[in-house]
Amino acid sequence: MRDTRDVNRTRAGAGREPETSGRATDGAGGETLPDDVVDDAERLTRLAREAIDENERDAYRERRADLLAEHGYAARVREADDTLVCHPAEWLADGTVRTDRIEDLSRAVEVSLSGPGDPDDWDALDARNRELVATVREEYGEIHGANADALADFMGNHYAKPIADATGAELEEFLGEYFVRNAWPSARQRATVGRSVALCFEAADEPVPSFSVPERLQE
Repeated sequence: MRDTRDVNRTRAGAGREPETSGRATDGAGGETLPDDVVDDAERLTRLAREAIDENERDAYRERRADLLAEHGYAARVREADDTLVCHPAEWLADGTVRTDRIEDLSRAVEVSLSGPGDPDDWDALDARNRELVATVREEYGEIHGANADALADFMGNHYAKPIADATGAELEEFLGEYFVRNAWPSARQRATVGRSVALCFEAADEPVPSFSVPERLQE
């Protein structure tokens, strides 16, 4: 299946006054904003749009802001042409980007949000997580499978990323906040969820990030 993500990323000078480029680079031509970060920022933007609850929308936007801030970037949606713009945070002056004062616009990235986006990419993300859940359930039983399913829901809906890419901090957020409030776990699920999380990474043949399990969930 052809990947259409780069089709939605435009470069400056294509028939309009340039604001941003399609791929962020530094002065020496090296990338400063990784493609996977741009992909995650786009997914979080689309999730925020689709969310019905206002608090959920705000949560997606906050995660996008935190993600980009790790690389010194910020984001906004340009309503005129429905485009996500990711740009260096230092370009902001009183909440506005003054492109006429910036010599090198190539450090920014813009992604078109018009149309359906990348359904194949979204489907592939969820499919990868559900395949992992099925593996855990088949090899270790229904209790671990149910916990893995909850983790798949959390990673897909809140971070729009594969389980195997979860960080220790994200896993602790899942265990400390999401799991008890949203998964409605049984006593057996609560007592085994830490092991379930580790099994997901073992099934994906990936190292398990360092994370701690809240005392109330420990056996």
